[in-house]
Amino acid sequence: MKVLITGGAGFIGSHLTDRLIADGHNVFVMDNLVTGNLSNIHQHESNKCFKFIHHNVSNYIEIKDDLDWIIHFASPASPVDYLQLSIETLKVNSLGTHNTLGVARGKSAKYLLASTSEVYGDPTVHPQPETYWGNVNPIGPRGVYDESKRFAEALVMAYHHKHNLDSRIVRIFNCYGPRLRPDDGRVVSNFIKQALAGDPLTIYGDGKQTRSFQYVTDLIDGIVALMNADYHEPINIGNPIEKTVLELAQIIKELTNSKSEIVYKPLPVDDPHRRLPDITRAKEILKWSPKVDLKTGLSNTIAWYQKQKARQTAL
Repeated sequence: MKVLITGGAGFIGSHLTDRLIADGHNVFVMDNLVTGNLSNIHQHESNKCFKFIHHNVSNYIEIKDDLDWIIHFASPASPVDYLQLSIETLKVNSLGTHNTLGVARGKSAKYLLASTSEVYGDPTVHPQPETYWGNVNPIGPRGVYDESKRFAEALVMAYHHKHNLDSRIVRIFNCYGPRLRPDDGRVVSNFIKQALAGDPLTIYGDGKQTRSFQYVTDLIDGIVALMNADYHEPINIGNPIEKTVLELAQIIKELTNSKSEIVYKPLPVDDPHRRLPDITRAKEILKWSPKVDLKTGLSNTIAWYQKQKARQTAL
């Protein structure tokens, strides 16, 4: 197949690029490199099955090649990024989604949208099934990401119903692993970076808020399974094991042998208190469930951070 991945130089997009090329497909990566990095895909530079296109998908897209799939991952995804790039985030999830849907329709290609658990906001239903409509503050600071992803989902479903576009929507819950930027600002990258440096581990709030953490290879398995399924409603892909932020900090301290203290700061506005996926659909429709336990995944991620740190020191 010929597959276009927008945001393919980013954390998750680059892992999906690796997987699809390994499976024998031709992959076009389109990225404006605002949050992505060419180092994530440099291993494919000489591969005839790979092509990089430096472009902002919020602008008009022209692709001469035939395409079988368009996978739309382009968007800032961490609070640090989308709060700084608020307008860009709104545009890539509205205009960028519209542009990529237009290309998919013109090429008669299948389409997959990378959505997010953030569409549930600070949920009042726990765990969160795909049928839950969410509790999002549209004018709060996180609304630029939450609401633009909700709009993107609505746009994809409109194309599916009006134009019979063969589409998929994956709602991604907290994902971590190698290539997660040290300055990404999310809790896993923050804690690992701080622990390896011997700095205090910063917890926002009391640390009792919960998340579910899935390793990146599990997510990629779920996305590939969704591509192969004839299912068009949103599907949660995440780990159904709930951990508090404080528990995560203690695990990372243990795995890094860090003596870092834990410090507490005020909880950001609209930060979700609980986040846990109901993965019944994924289990029944995709025959998918996560395989990598948290300590194994974190150990792999920490090893990658240590390798990156050693490389920086050598320079």
